[in-house]
Amino acid sequence: MLDRSTVLESVGEQDTVAQLQARIKAMQATKLDSKLIPTHPAIAGLLPGGGLQQGAAYSIDRSAMLLMTLLAAPSAAGTWCGIVGMPEFGVEAAQHFGVDLDRLVLVPHPGDQWLAVTAAVADVMEVVVTRPPKRATDSSVARLAARLRQRGTTLLVLGPWPQTEAMLSLSQSEWHGIGEGHGHLAAREVTVTVTSRTAGRPRSARLWLPDAGEAVRRAENRAVQPLPERQLA
Repeated sequence: MLDRSTVLESVGEQDTVAQLQARIKAMQATKLDSKLIPTHPAIAGLLPGGGLQQGAAYSIDRSAMLLMTLLAAPSAAGTWCGIVGMPEFGVEAAQHFGVDLDRLVLVPHPGDQWLAVTAAVADVMEVVVTRPPKRATDSSVARLAARLRQRGTTLLVLGPWPQTEAMLSLSQSEWHGIGEGHGHLAAREVTVTVTSRTAGRPRSARLWLPDAGEAVRRAENRAVQPLPERQLA
């Protein structure tokens, strides 16, 4: 039978262990939080981990608007962003979406050295966008991935990319504002789908990209469902 001192000692040890566990959990949470870069709240919930991770790569399918939406939050928070291999990137449109042009660096024509240029930009920028003109070798992708992790740089790739954390794509695009032969485009509603290697299945949500007030937000009370075949691209 345990005496009172033994019981108190045991309780004290349990309290100490509980405190240590709480401290470790808090430190882990802080560490995980520090690995996220600012992300638009309409998209963050779809991403694994609740946002864009530092040191990770993401693929974006076919959408300049989605790309600019992803750049806006980190740029507004003071993050430097680099765009490699996109000569048609619209800086005025990017500014309209909230990208700080004073913290934006453009390398429109990297040529055959696009991968080396992307790696060099990743050394000094916190978010880098690239559009590969051709498939990179597995060894080159692995070296770039190691550099991203070392520098804590987030890579956004237009198109498919090996070792990607997640793929973001648009579908079911529906423009609003056009009547029977009159009016003008006022808002666009789309389905954003995130497919990741860690989640069990893709996550989707309806978003205004943008809404009539030129803001990006979730489409309230709108389920993801097939849209009519007649729609504007």
